[in-house]
Amino acid sequence: MTEYLTQYMETVAKRMEQCSDKDELDEIMAEHMDKISFMQHERFIHLIVTFLFAIVLCIFIAILLFMDRADSVETIGVTVLIVIIMATECFYVKHYYFLENTVQKMYRVYDELLAKQKAMAGDKK
Repeated sequence: MTEYLTQYMETVAKRMEQCSDKDELDEIMAEHMDKISFMQHERFIHLIVTFLFAIVLCIFIAILLFMDRADSVETIGVTVLIVIIMATECFYVKHYYFLENTVQKMYRVYDELLAKQKAMAGDKK
């Protein structure tokens, strides 16, 4: 997803820069709106998954805190699970951070498209 979004943002910037036709600009705008919608959905799903992993992590930490320390095999097992969940959570947070920032960049590109649309409409008057 990271590569896809990065490539898309580069492509839309090039297309917007080279665009001089109102119809082509309208096409870019429609496509960009669809991509924003898709990425907002993707961002929301990743937010839910990130929170679920955080809840599971808290549950396992609570289990570790309230476990009987006499059984070290179970303690080691729960600790390993906590480390695995924490590592996964870190990757989810990193990816969510990327999605959030990219969607905000997409909003700015949308604003630039609107400004270019208005400028083209002003030139034709």
